[in-house]
Amino acid sequence: MSEVFATTGTIAAIATAVVPQQGSVGIVRVSGSQAMALAQTLFHAPGRQVWESHRILYGYIRHPQTQQLVDEALLLIMKAPRSYTREDVVEFHCHGGIMAVQQVLQLCLENGARLAQPGEFTLRAFLNGRLDLTQAEGIADLVGAKSPQAAQTALAGLQGKLAHPIRQLRANCLDILAEIEARIDFEEDLPPLDDKVIISEIEKIAAEITRLLATKDKGELLRTGLKVAIVGRPNVGKSSLLNAWSQSDRAIVTDLPGTTRDVVESQLVVGGIPVQVLDTAGIRETTDQVEKIGVERSRRAANAADLVLLTIDASAGWTEGDQEIYEQVQHRPLILVINKIDLVEEIERKILESKIQVALEAHQRCDPKSKIFTAAAQNQGIDALETAILEIVNTGKVQAADMDLAINQRQAAALTQAKISLEQVQATIAQQLPLDFWTIDLRGAIQALGEITGEEVTESVLDKIFSKFCIGK
Repeated sequence: MSEVFATTGTIAAIATAVVPQQGSVGIVRVSGSQAMALAQTLFHAPGRQVWESHRILYGYIRHPQTQQLVDEALLLIMKAPRSYTREDVVEFHCHGGIMAVQQVLQLCLENGARLAQPGEFTLRAFLNGRLDLTQAEGIADLVGAKSPQAAQTALAGLQGKLAHPIRQLRANCLDILAEIEARIDFEEDLPPLDDKVIISEIEKIAAEITRLLATKDKGELLRTGLKVAIVGRPNVGKSSLLNAWSQSDRAIVTDLPGTTRDVVESQLVVGGIPVQVLDTAGIRETTDQVEKIGVERSRRAANAADLVLLTIDASAGWTEGDQEIYEQVQHRPLILVINKIDLVEEIERKILESKIQVALEAHQRCDPKSKIFTAAAQNQGIDALETAILEIVNTGKVQAADMDLAINQRQAAALTQAKISLEQVQATIAQQLPLDFWTIDLRGAIQALGEITGEEVTESVLDKIFSKFCIGK
């Protein structure tokens, strides 16, 4: 392994978030051959408590030289191979906060352990056969999950729901390779190879790879979330919409136009998808230098967003200002939010709809599914807004629900390479090249599939994956 991941010796790290005056428990995790000896050096368990695996001891952590009391704590013992890393593991469960866990960690480092690298506990679990790479990545996704659905998808990976089909595909490729190599080595003793059967098997494997690749966009959406920008003229109800949607008072709401001078963010979950909502300053020409900066930030937020909510004031109708903003954002996925609908009569609403229809048709952007009516100040129309967002998500490349798996970029790259290799095998067969040529790209597909689960992996891949973990994991 590289120097970054020199997986020798006994390692220690704080395994819980350390926040001043928050959190009742802090955990220091130790893994390696000297973990038990280190625990016996630092931890005093009064009475006749038995030091055996998967037992929790109560006692005190003391400085081994001065015998100064550091903390009253619990000690959890997990002997190899029945531990996360398949090494001896001990955990000091200390009081929360900063000082206790930091002092315990320092004692561990002074008495033979070294500080763990990011992800090193999980790396050891992988190297010791406790996890494959898809499960390790599932752990990272679970820690960073931003929604219940993202957590469920991560758990599916952790439980091997991705590894199983990948291993099956690789096994199928190995079976085909064995058939071909048998004909190469024992051509006279075996019947001729049936090209049509081989091609059919390769097509089945490629089809399954295509199905798995279709989950990539969903995976990215669950991991990174959907960035939604609320844009519009000043005082059309953008901040009221954010507050009603987030059920909070994140944004200041007044009758004065231009109240919001900067981008206000709120984190929501819609249909299992994490959503970062950006309430932007009203877009208009202004001589106010501060407001001008806010307007420019609003334009940048709209251009960087995955989805734009262009909000207009129903009581003011479709104005020239609305048209100008629409022309600036129409290239983005867009929902037209007609707000303050409670302030207009039914006949006025129909006239407004007609005007908007004409404006949208002029830009070949007429989609009735992208137009909703709200009265944000009365908390009306939020359900319709969320439905419209999910419709846009589901009719695009990304499917928002009813999928157990979601591959990441690394896995997608390997699957794509495997598919290309299989297509090359098919081309080789079609050109009636010798059997030796068939095996070249078939081996490439086998290697690519092995990289996903870790059966074939390089140091650089491991460095890239595990350096993204937190230190205690």
